Amino acid sequence: MKKKDQTIFRCQACGAHTPKWMGRCPECGGWDTLSEEQVLTGVAKKRTASFLPEPVRIDSVSAEETDRIQTGISEFDRVLGGGIVDGSLILIGGDPGIGKSTLMLQVLTALSNAGKKCLYVSGEESVRQISMRNRRLDSAGKDLFVISETDLESILAIVSKSNYDALVVDSIQTVFHPDITSTPGSVTQIREAAMQFMKLSKTSGLPVFLVGHVTKVGAIAGPRIMEHMVDTVLYFEGDKSHVFRILRAVKNRFGSTNEIGVFEMNEKGLTQVSNPSAVFVSERSSVAPGSVVTSCMEGTRPILVEIQGLVSSSGLGTPRRTVLGLDNHRVALIVAVMEKRLGMNLAGLDIFMNVTGGVKIVEPSADLAIASALASSFLDKPVENKTIIIGEIGLTGEIRAVGQTQARIKEAAKMGFSRCLVPGSAIKQLSRVKGMTIESVNFLKDAMEVLF
Repeated sequence: MKKKDQTIFRCQACGAHTPKWMGRCPECGGWDTLSEEQVLTGVAKKRTASFLPEPVRIDSVSAEETDRIQTGISEFDRVLGGGIVDGSLILIGGDPGIGKSTLMLQVLTALSNAGKKCLYVSGEESVRQISMRNRRLDSAGKDLFVISETDLESILAIVSKSNYDALVVDSIQTVFHPDITSTPGSVTQIREAAMQFMKLSKTSGLPVFLVGHVTKVGAIAGPRIMEHMVDTVLYFEGDKSHVFRILRAVKNRFGSTNEIGVFEMNEKGLTQVSNPSAVFVSERSSVAPGSVVTSCMEGTRPILVEIQGLVSSSGLGTPRRTVLGLDNHRVALIVAVMEKRLGMNLAGLDIFMNVTGGVKIVEPSADLAIASALASSFLDKPVENKTIIIGEIGLTGEIRAVGQTQARIKEAAKMGFSRCLVPGSAIKQLSRVKGMTIESVNFLKDAMEVLF
């Protein structure tokens, strides 16, 4: 007698399962996230001892790093840590329409033009639609093959027939296993597909790129286990109203997670920006109050960005605080320090902060620049055009040192800046930079006196 298959209800947000349907997930608390799935029962085959893999001594394994595959797109290679590692599984996420498919098509085109045989599997577009987009991008790869398929077993069979050098699956949420009854995009389907592609990449040495959708809160859709399984997780960021896109690594087993790649979106697709500092400060006004330039580190690369602040009278009972590209809590902390240590009455005023170009700054080295932009707008006095400001602010109003100050100053001098304001504790470790006047301050009050 055949045993009846078991039915469970699995949460599509966290992956937890229950034997019966519930309106709310008992693990994550999500409403209406449980969907019915069928668990196939069967007797697992026992593997004989002759077929079991033998453990090996770790010192007997060759530890020489193989040459990475260079795509020819330096901004993409930089984020990966110098290129693609053989047998790596890479997950790329981003908002709809941000340019994930365009980036992947351009990467495979560059690889195919370098003599690599590549396969682009799309579950969202037909072959004709991919060809139309490829013509619009004016990127014809020599050995670039495309196919529209969503069946997981069919994709694996197609890959096994030919010796490909790179594979892109766009997107992982559209792939399904025919033996699993749940719908494509469910937790079970995504987990099974990611596991099969991980097995493929590790056993054959084939680099596999998985394109993933993101939820409305910005996380890659599906369980977090998918991010744990892959070697590298890349996020393609940027506001669709801006032309610039930021490729950022949040996990990388073969390189740093501090590097970013900067691209510009145009009618020919994505163009890499080799000098982001020149782009981000190119349209800065020379006499505008509330505009300050600082240098933030993205991995090993210093980038100059313009921070804009606007302080105005409020017609509402509760003043507005609108912050774009900066941490809201960090700005609130700096405003509180300015009120306490400088005596500026900002509590009843509207405050607006923005980082031009759609860049997001998370490091505290921009604290002094934020305070300077707000003070400049509050006093209606512009900061000198060729001045760059670097430093972290403490709660007592002291200016603290930040890392890699010398590299930041050199980048500013290269871009034509002639004056730099730095923390006093960092002045001893700095060497002279040609064409740059370096001034040090120890407290926020001293900085305001120097600037205004």
